[in-house]
Amino acid sequence: MIEVGILTISDKGARGEREDRSGKVIEEIVKKIEGEVKYYRIIPDEEEIIQDELIKAVDKLHLDLILTTGGTGLGKRDVTPEATLAVIEKEVPGISEIIRSESFKQTNRAILSRGVAGIRKKSLIINLPGSPKGVEESLEIILKALPHGIEIIKGEITECAR
Repeated sequence: MIEVGILTISDKGARGEREDRSGKVIEEIVKKIEGEVKYYRIIPDEEEIIQDELIKAVDKLHLDLILTTGGTGLGKRDVTPEATLAVIEKEVPGISEIIRSESFKQTNRAILSRGVAGIRKKSLIINLPGSPKGVEESLEIILKALPHGIEIIKGEITECAR
């Protein structure tokens, strides 16, 4: 089982003015890799709050995979990538690169996403877009590789060869 945390970053969602459909999409899709959501929060687009929640999910809850949704665009309040970069120890650029590359085949707006991915301690953190469709498409692109990556991060396996 992969223990998953979901952080929905949305000012309107945090105020209760918008239903979080993206977080629900994540919860359903991670079941395909035996992911179980152990932590779920809707928080505002505030860099310090995002950092605090990411640190809590890793350092205190010891989750394997933390998926964020929202705050990755070009808007003034979109600070999820900056918050993530501040707390990770290693970046995993291939994840974000393939999401943007494959998503570009569907919409040219994919190049406007600034999401990042990286490792903190023994946890993988991935920024996903804010829309339910963007979340679904992005997760489907990377989903099959995630269990292997998590096993390596946790030290359960040491070889990456097929």
